[in-house]
Amino acid sequence: MNRTRVDRQSGLWYSPASSCGALPTFISPSGPMAGSTVRIALLHLAPIPGALAQNRHLITQAITRAAGLGATWIITPELAVSGYTFADTLGTDWIEPQPDHWMNKICLLAAQRRITIFLSHPERDPQSGRLHNTVFAIAPDGRLAGTHRKINTLRVGSEAWSTPGTQATVFRMAPFGGVGILICADAFSPGIANSLKAQGAKVLVSSAAWAPGLHGPNGEWERCTKDTGLPLFVCNRTGADRTLDFRKAESVVAQDGRRLLSLSSERSAIFIIDWDLKAGTLASPEYQRILL
Repeated sequence: MNRTRVDRQSGLWYSPASSCGALPTFISPSGPMAGSTVRIALLHLAPIPGALAQNRHLITQAITRAAGLGATWIITPELAVSGYTFADTLGTDWIEPQPDHWMNKICLLAAQRRITIFLSHPERDPQSGRLHNTVFAIAPDGRLAGTHRKINTLRVGSEAWSTPGTQATVFRMAPFGGVGILICADAFSPGIANSLKAQGAKVLVSSAAWAPGLHGPNGEWERCTKDTGLPLFVCNRTGADRTLDFRKAESVVAQDGRRLLSLSSERSAIFIIDWDLKAGTLASPEYQRILL
């Protein structure tokens, strides 16, 4: 008997299962990545503070578009779901242990498209009830491969709702192997990236909401790559928030202490790059920019 179902919200066909932790079996998924090049999408988005439904739609649209362009690694900016200054108007009661219903839909999408997604999403610790600014790494089979809770959180202002994470952990994800995650100002402390290197990381990934200006990025990403010898893919955001203007903010690809690419857009965009796994650098200095 055919037990396949279609999810009405996402339109994805699957064999029943429950969540990121209980893998659904998809019908005719795309094949695994071939060759020595991986296509990476940086979702340089402009989330609106507190507009959860609109931001979720934007993220889903961008992931789907990037996957359609052949990206197999897709990275979202920091707090893409909520916007940066959401707490004053939206509060925090909506934040749940993860994966919640919507994140499960993103896991389904990852499994159907056979893509890796680094999804920034606030979470509530189910034991302590504490709130964290977290990136979830979703593997191409739809499972959660790892998480990172932001360590260098601001204890006042727009990040006061979040409790700092206590450690950075490496986990394995194809095709790089060991992967280490940073969130924005985690790059400010050399010890975090160095710890990931010591644990066997082969690549660093960062979600960011780091606006230019007096307290903007000032060589932290480049230093991470110089200290560790690892490439770093930074997905920053754009748009005007309540207290910060991110329209000139840059998503960055850095290696060996220098920027290989600095990418900006004043409106939501997808940046597509190709990375040569054998050479360990950009396959080409060319990139695609797709406006949303």
